[in-house]
Amino acid sequence: MYFMLRVEDVYRIIQNMFSIKFLVLALALVMYLLVIIFQDKKVIFTTAAALILVLLGTFVSGIFNSQSASVTQNGTAFLLHHIFFELINWNVLMIYVGSMIIAALFIYSRVPARIADALVAVSPSTGIAVVLILAMTGIISIFVENVATVLVMAPIALALSKKLKFNPVPFMIGLAVMSNLEGTATLVGDPPSMIFACFAGYTFNDFFFKFAKPSIFFIIQAGMIAGCIFFYAIFGHVKEKPQVEKENVISYVPLYLLILMIAGLAVISFFSTELGYSSGLFVLALGLLGLIWYKFCQKKTKGEIWTLVKELDWETIAFLIGIFVVVGAISETGLLDDFAVFLANLTGGNKFLGFFLILLFSVLISGFVDNVPYIIVMLPVAGTLAANIGVQKELYMFALLVGSCLGGNLTPFGASANVVAMGILKKEGKPITFKDFLKISAPFTILTTAASAALLYLIWA
Repeated sequence: MYFMLRVEDVYRIIQNMFSIKFLVLALALVMYLLVIIFQDKKVIFTTAAALILVLLGTFVSGIFNSQSASVTQNGTAFLLHHIFFELINWNVLMIYVGSMIIAALFIYSRVPARIADALVAVSPSTGIAVVLILAMTGIISIFVENVATVLVMAPIALALSKKLKFNPVPFMIGLAVMSNLEGTATLVGDPPSMIFACFAGYTFNDFFFKFAKPSIFFIIQAGMIAGCIFFYAIFGHVKEKPQVEKENVISYVPLYLLILMIAGLAVISFFSTELGYSSGLFVLALGLLGLIWYKFCQKKTKGEIWTLVKELDWETIAFLIGIFVVVGAISETGLLDDFAVFLANLTGGNKFLGFFLILLFSVLISGFVDNVPYIIVMLPVAGTLAANIGVQKELYMFALLVGSCLGGNLTPFGASANVVAMGILKKEGKPITFKDFLKISAPFTILTTAASAALLYLIWA
């Protein structure tokens, strides 16, 4: 039976026929293609790709650097430990789950609606009130998931539009794009910011100042100002001022939890040089404390608690786990370093050209593709490219963050908040076409990205 091969022999032949880099790259490209085509099934494809890589890593050396080609029990255990405790970033996941719980309770409290009513009451005209509501939507989105922010602010926008008999389409699109824009500003705003923080070793406070320089928070605010000016040009002509009834607040406890989360993360940042498990455990503990308050103080049933927990964005959690494993394999095979060298050669070492290409590609790609897997792949590339050209890594990594997050505003399906806003308008009998959405989103994206990028380059170049 000399012609019969063992499993180990088959893998050795495959390894000789194809380089490890080729196998990993091919699998990753197929996964990304399927995710783009079938976005509603993205968790299935990322999970399958991660499982395939784990299986291959058990037998084939080089896929995960820390794992030898042995199939011994110790070797397999070491591989699994490396994947589950080094590649998968549980700190990011805990921060995301905890902040989602607090955000859900904050929306339940009706505090955002009360703040919006107050803004309308103190504004000299409805045009200014609309701009202030859009700005407030962005500020809430700094700490609350973008889709949730749009859902809680949409009734306010629709009621105001009906009362004054003006088209709600620009208002609803404004809610979506402003929430996407400000979600980038802090560590807890959006998954891309959390991923960036973990990769770059940024604390909560580093999003405000780093190396005594204004950091990503202030860079995004340049875009925020440009966005407010843009929407004032649309709504500034509406002078009539409506009367509003103040929303009744259910409880201010979720607001206190939100403030405590922000303050706690700021304090933890002073005692931690990198984003450790302390941040994730703290935010998750606050979220659990909020659930206890919701259960006993608000007298909610187990079914109502389960409904709140079930409706959290668990799909993104599962999606991130698969992406962490796949991108970990891509990185540890050296593919990202190869790509960074290619980009360095393409730019010819020109600092501004490298900055512009990263920004431009990020905007265009994120207008059509989920920015989470894109930013996970490109962060190490941006950092290595900066090192190869000889510039501070923040210049290119911030350009990546700005381009990929603000670029999601470009198209109706570039971000989940955009899709939700489109759905609400359709239910209201105001369906909007791709072209009509682009009339507002394209100039908004160009203006806000240009403003943020200009300040970024001025500070960090």
